[in-house]
Amino acid sequence: MNTKNQVAQVRVVRDTYCDSLRLLVATSVMAEHDDVAWAGAVMATPSGRESLAAEGFGAESIGTVGANDLVLAVRAHGKAAAETALDAGAKAAFEEARAEPGDGAVAAAPRTVSAALQRMPDASVAIVSVPGDYAALEAHHALSEGLHVLLFSDNVSLEEEAELKERAAGLGLLVMGPGAGTAVLSGTGLGFANAVRQGPVGVVAAAGTGAQEVSALLDRWGVGVSHVIGVGGRDLSEDIGGRMAMAAVRALDEDPDTKVILLVSKPPNEAVARRVLDQCASTPAVATFLGLSEMDRPSGVRMARTLEDGALTAARLAGTTPPATSEGLRAQVVEQLGALGAERHTVRGYYSGGTLCYEAQLIINELLGDVYSNEPLLPGHTVPAPPGANVLLDLGAEEYTVGRPHPMIDPSARIQIMRQEARDPEVAVVLLDVVLGYGSHEDPAGQLVPVLREIMADGGPRVVAYVLGSDTDPQGYARQRATLEQIGCLVTETAARAAYTAAAIASRRPELTELHQ
Repeated sequence: MNTKNQVAQVRVVRDTYCDSLRLLVATSVMAEHDDVAWAGAVMATPSGRESLAAEGFGAESIGTVGANDLVLAVRAHGKAAAETALDAGAKAAFEEARAEPGDGAVAAAPRTVSAALQRMPDASVAIVSVPGDYAALEAHHALSEGLHVLLFSDNVSLEEEAELKERAAGLGLLVMGPGAGTAVLSGTGLGFANAVRQGPVGVVAAAGTGAQEVSALLDRWGVGVSHVIGVGGRDLSEDIGGRMAMAAVRALDEDPDTKVILLVSKPPNEAVARRVLDQCASTPAVATFLGLSEMDRPSGVRMARTLEDGALTAARLAGTTPPATSEGLRAQVVEQLGALGAERHTVRGYYSGGTLCYEAQLIINELLGDVYSNEPLLPGHTVPAPPGANVLLDLGAEEYTVGRPHPMIDPSARIQIMRQEARDPEVAVVLLDVVLGYGSHEDPAGQLVPVLREIMADGGPRVVAYVLGSDTDPQGYARQRATLEQIGCLVTETAARAAYTAAAIASRRPELTELHQ
């Protein structure tokens, strides 16, 4: 960490609570100021203090603080720049949503679940987005009020999750999460959702960007979704036992608007997965358990290898003929190979979506051999990787997001990492996702253009990109895709097809673009 000529400034606001979304907003606002090298807004929990210490803000900088204290920290080129950024961060942290009562007075937003229900007595879902130390308690408060819970927060313990979900199951309620970034309930998107049309496919997902991928594909192919229920990445583990996945599948099986059920997960506990699939009593179902292509299952359930395969199968069951996902790719790969040096033979991936990174690892491992990651497919394949290895990074993982915004919100950290690493002389392909939707950056492709131009210049690596989004997302799917294509990126129809295409370029085998169609 080069901090030469930088001024470090800290502002502590005691006994002041901000939820995780507000902290992300404050961090982004400070980081966007001129002459700011690094910025962070955190609650001073143990994990928050650890993230600050990693950036050089130890106890000597922040003093004696506790979990109820807000810390704003900045490194900037000059004291004035630091103070300006801190002022902006404080303003962003304390801006509250306002409601307009009938008498014209302005009232502060409610501070508790009970107070919110007095304002919105017909509400059926509570979104909990607070630091993990407080999240389980707030979720219990919502359950006590008879509300389903979208638990956006991370860092909820396994024991707390099991307790919450057991209680919810007894109450006939859903706890979606923890770490549930995506849900679409009766056409209303929550968290990092995309603007998708309503249709006959109900999605149950233990994978956030996996849910976004299949729902966006179904939207673009004219199918649509009835509901997308994110249950949290650990729900299908042995410890949690699939409590919420089973409840969600039962609900969709009984829903007259759901004609096909699509399940999405990283490798589940197989016995738990079977119990979940057994809930599909009368509705055709497709299971995409990444890394688990076959298992004992009910006769009405089809297995899918990838998210693309799952979405294609669900679309066909819903009576739609989806497009060919590899159309034109083989010729484009041949063209890209003409600008690639013979010494370049590896794939380097920089993902904002963890499930998309995992899916790409499966495909690259199958076609090119060992692949290394901070969230590895295989034990022992963690980074740092040996020289000449294929490396796919999940930049939305906790080690990259503690104390800074998720790369879907603010791509600056991903840009910095790519600028430092991507032009390695052995790299043939830089593989990346661009995730659109509510909550994501307003122009993610535009932010990436300068660094991608640098990467591809003078015979550098080729860039294969995938834009995850719907035609009606606020960023504009067609516009984001065109932005990347205009600078020479190869943009694919699905995330899986991007991984096949990257393997085709790295191995000089264009035919790989057409595998598993």
